[in-house]
Amino acid sequence: MRLRVEFTTEPFDLDEAPAHALVARQVVEAAELDAVDVGPFGNTAEGGADEVLTAVDALLRKTLEAGATRVSLQVNVIEEDEA
Repeated sequence: MRLRVEFTTEPFDLDEAPAHALVARQVVEAAELDAVDVGPFGNTAEGGADEVLTAVDALLRKTLEAGATRVSLQVNVIEEDEA
């Protein structure tokens, strides 16, 4: 099964990326995922179910430790022909 996760961390800072946003980027870029798209207002990553769920666990733990007060995420199963 393949999954796509979309997430944001808060609070936002339009002048400088907060520590929790930088940590989120590091987590998904270091994970064994097939596709990662990091943007200023949202992030997306795709991969196998085990890899995505492992990355989500690390993402939640590390961004909250780095000062995030809210993490919004959505996980979708993606069809093989979408990938």
